Amino acid sequence: MAGALKRFIPLFDRVLVQKAEAITKTSSGILIPEKSVAKVLIGKVVAVGEGARSENGATIPPVVAVGDEVMLPEFGGTKVTLEEKDYFLFRDSDLLAKFKGE
Repeated sequence: MAGALKRFIPLFDRVLVQKAEAITKTSSGILIPEKSVAKVLIGKVVAVGEGARSENGATIPPVVAVGDEVMLPEFGGTKVTLEEKDYFLFRDSDLLAKFKGE
């Protein structure tokens, strides 16, 4: 991990995600037009906040951890650019699913 990314810590229940790359070329080498490329709804968790706070002040830990592969909503998230790479900041509750490790 690079320096700026190591220092970036999301607050509360926020999760920093790097979206997977869209497939723009088939296995046989045919280029897919930009309009035909499907939206990427899968990403990898890069950084996680401490968790949300309950009404009594207790910390509710996030469901995901760094390195988890998650399914993202079609819309939403805040775009963050660190060291010329794009990441997206979501709330823990906005994430749709977590892929189980093998």
